This record gives sequence, structure tokens and C-alpha cells, in this order.
Amino acid sequence: MKIIGAYAVPHPPLIIPEVGRGQEQNIQATADSYERIGRQVARQKPDVLVVISPHSVSYADYLHISPGSQAQGDFGSFGAPEIVVQTLYDQDFANQLCAHAEYHGIPAGFLGEKDPALDHGTMIPLYFIQKYAGYIPIVRISISGLSYQLHYQLGQCICQTAAASGKKTVILASGDLSHKLREDGPYGFSMDGLLFDEKICNIFSKGDFSALLGIDGEFCEAAAECGHRSFVIMAGALDGWDVESKLLSYQGPFGVGYAAAAFRPIGLSEDRKFLERHIREKERKRLERKEQEDAWVRLARNSLEHYIQEGERLPLPEGLPPEFYQEQAGAFVCLKIDGRLRGCMGTILPVQNCIGEEIIENAVSAAVHDHRFSPVTLEELPLLTYSVDILGEPEPIQSIDQLDIEKYGVIVQSGLKRGLLLPDLAGVDTPQEQVHIALEKAGISPYVDYTMERFEVVRH
Repeated sequence: MKIIGAYAVPHPPLIIPEVGRGQEQNIQATADSYERIGRQVARQKPDVLVVISPHSVSYADYLHISPGSQAQGDFGSFGAPEIVVQTLYDQDFANQLCAHAEYHGIPAGFLGEKDPALDHGTMIPLYFIQKYAGYIPIVRISISGLSYQLHYQLGQCICQTAAASGKKTVILASGDLSHKLREDGPYGFSMDGLLFDEKICNIFSKGDFSALLGIDGEFCEAAAECGHRSFVIMAGALDGWDVESKLLSYQGPFGVGYAAAAFRPIGLSEDRKFLERHIREKERKRLERKEQEDAWVRLARNSLEHYIQEGERLPLPEGLPPEFYQEQAGAFVCLKIDGRLRGCMGTILPVQNCIGEEIIENAVSAAVHDHRFSPVTLEELPLLTYSVDILGEPEPIQSIDQLDIEKYGVIVQSGLKRGLLLPDLAGVDTPQEQVHIALEKAGISPYVDYTMERFEVVRH
């Protein structure tokens, strides 16, 4: 193994004096941690830095690795265009990393770079590293909407590449924590934000990277964080190694959590092969869910698995409850991986002959026709969790006061435009938010006349 150190670092632009203009003094502990990391990296004398940034080129279904031989960026968008950061890319390391990823079936590589300029998630750590260690070649990697498992496996590929190349490698996992720590912060306040930051700081203090794989995606979204997947890739690179872990600092004066931590591998450990443990636990939970699922969820799962494996629609099976054949209703099928939405499609009113056929069609649509996501793959089937919502008859309402976000979904309509939002969704806390999101989905301006309907659902 040639990974000689890893660091989790935040990226507040205000930490750059020319950007902060005095406000950087409010995060002096974070700046001090950066200075400490810069001096430590200089002593380590790495051959390459692997920088993982959530603000580099990012895709839902692809982990982007920056191509080319060099790049630069500046802080012009933060009011300091005179501060320029330049770097060379280690092309040999990047090429080997792409080859390892391809061998392991991880969708990662050089495709799709829209903007070659360095992002602030990369520039801020380099600003401090270069101050002490000079211009060390880097490999820049982004995050994606793919599963935690694939991010972790890309980290394992980084470890393999470092070992194969013989290059002393330091990893910089760039990422802020929650953006919901204060009412006057960028996204307001949420208790989930405080809980998320507490959890990450505990993980950094103990080096308990297994807990990173177990954090629920909805919890991450509710906390409005940006660093979790960067940290997962870093953890993958250290899989199977004991590490010395130290939380260097934590601050959140502007409503955003800034944690800095250092990790040093000190020896191999079978007990720290966290991905193997995670996969076993996921399989145990999958089998447990399969045993406990009701007829609605079972039909959705069977429908999708049959379509992905056989390439054709599942015929309506025998032996279902009578209402599956005798009744009609609108239905939505939602798919998730790691607690994050992977697809959701449905019908407000029934379009099939019966509820059973409605579920069969909408399970497939959620997997292959939700334009927000690439089609579900065969490899993803064991990772999916399902929910099925059977919709009641919509009823017109005259006022937003007639909504209850836990009990009722909402339908908004203006002319031919129509939008729907289901009830009891994470991150939707008020009827006003519910209506606003439904209007956005429909492309309806909140300033035009529109009608509203509410409906109840039975969720499976």
C-alpha cells in the first residue's frame, strides 16, 4: 500500500483572506487545521494527491475523473479573481485508476467534462497544501448519484492504483457537513443538520468508516450536506487498514459545518474490511424485507425484476388478493438505493384494467422511464427498496389550509399542466412547501391561477 495519509477537509471560500475580508477570523480553528495539514503533507512528501470534490463535474450515473495534463481556477465567483490556483494532473495515475475501475465494473472515467476549470472544493485544499508542499501533481475525482457501495469501491481502486504505481499517495476528501445549522444560514435550520454533523465528527474521531456506509440518504438530504460521498470514497481507499484518526477541528458559525480530520494507515486489519461487512448486512436486510413484504410490494418487485431479467412485462399472476383483479386506482411505485430516490412513477387516476396491472406497469416505469435517472441496471436490483402508494379519489379544495402533509397528497392544475406530490415525504415540512414543489414539477408559475385537489394514499 502506498497511501501514506488521508484528510477530510472543508471548503469554505471565506477561509481565503481575499474572499473572507476579515470573516475568516470567525473560522480560525478551521484555518489553523488547514495550516497543520499543509505542514504535515509537506513532511510526508507525497508523489501524488488524490483530491475528491463534490463540486467537480458530477453526474447521476458516472464518477468523473478529470482528464488532461493541467488545470487552473480562480476565486472570481467569490469576489477575488486575483487568487489563482494552478496544478498539474498525474495522467499516468489517472489512466491506471480508470483501468482499475473498468476492470471492477465501476462507471468511472474521463467522459463528459463540461468545464475544465478547478472548482472551489479542489482549490481551497490546494491553496493550503501548495503553501507548504509546493506543486504536487493531483488526480481530481468527483462524486455521483451512484450507490455508496460504488463510491467505496472506487476508493478501493485508488488504493490498488497507488500500490501498483508505487507512488506515495495522499488523499484529500473535500466536503462540508450540514448546511442547516442556523436559521440565518444558507438553508435555514434543521435538527437533522446538528445530528448529521455530530455523527460525522464521531466517525472521524474514531475512524469508524463502516458507519459512513450506513448513513441513510434521506438523512443526508435533510441535513443538506455535501461531503458524505467524498468521505465514502476516502474510506474505501483505506479499507482493510487500521488507521490513526484525529478530528482536528469542527466549526459551524455561518450555519455550515466545517470539520477537518487526519487519518494515517498503520497496519493491515481483517476487522476493517468494511465493504464486505456492509454487503453481508445489506443482503441480510434484503432477505428480511423480502420475507416481510406484502402483496403490493412483492408484485412491484417481481414486475421490475422480471422486466430487467427477461426483457418483457410480467403477466398478471394468479393468487393475488381479490382487489388486485376487481378494483381500479391510481398507483405510484417509488424505488430507493441507500435511502435516496432512484425512480418514482405513477398514475393519478387508473389507466389499467385493475390495480394489479397498474402496479406492474408503474414499477417498470419507475425504473426505466423516470427522466431524472438512468434506467435501473441488473446489478442494482439487489440494492433497491420499494414502496407502493395506492391513491384515493381526488377531491377539490379551495384553500391550502385544507392540506395536511402527512395525510394528504396534492394535485395542482393550470390549463393542461398538472403536477402531483405524495404525502409524508422527507424534507417537505409544510403545506406551502408541498404545493410549491407540485407547482415546480408541473411547470406552473405560482403567480397564475391554478386549482388544487387533495387525495389520501395507502402506502405499502
